[in-house]
Amino acid sequence: MKVAVPVMDDSLKIARNAGHTPYFAIFEIGGGMFKTVEFKELRENPKMQDEEVDEADHVGRHVCDAEDDVEHVKAHYTMAEAIEDCDYLVVKMACKNTANAMKSSDVKIKKYNGNELYAPQALGAISNEL
Repeated sequence: MKVAVPVMDDSLKIARNAGHTPYFAIFEIGGGMFKTVEFKELRENPKMQDEEVDEADHVGRHVCDAEDDVEHVKAHYTMAEAIEDCDYLVVKMACKNTANAMKSSDVKIKKYNGNELYAPQALGAISNEL
């Protein structure tokens, strides 16, 4: 199965807000009882193209409340298109617009509440739940 995780850069540090992440790390999870987690590629988030991302802006609060802004909502759908070949999007936080966009692309959202800071370790911790 293919899984996307919002990350800040090629260090694969998990981004707190899926809708405002600069990149998605794409992983392949396989195996039976003992899961394997293999990093495949890093994809840019087209929604955030040409925008600066400051992770501190997204700590502990919801920053995406523009439900009436058609262009803003549409941008979430371009983000979903970038990972529509994935089965899951594993997130720390995602807004309603992100959830709706993922649902339209049949990408399931899995919330990650653990303490791991980096995507490979986080996926290792929850791979049996996917």
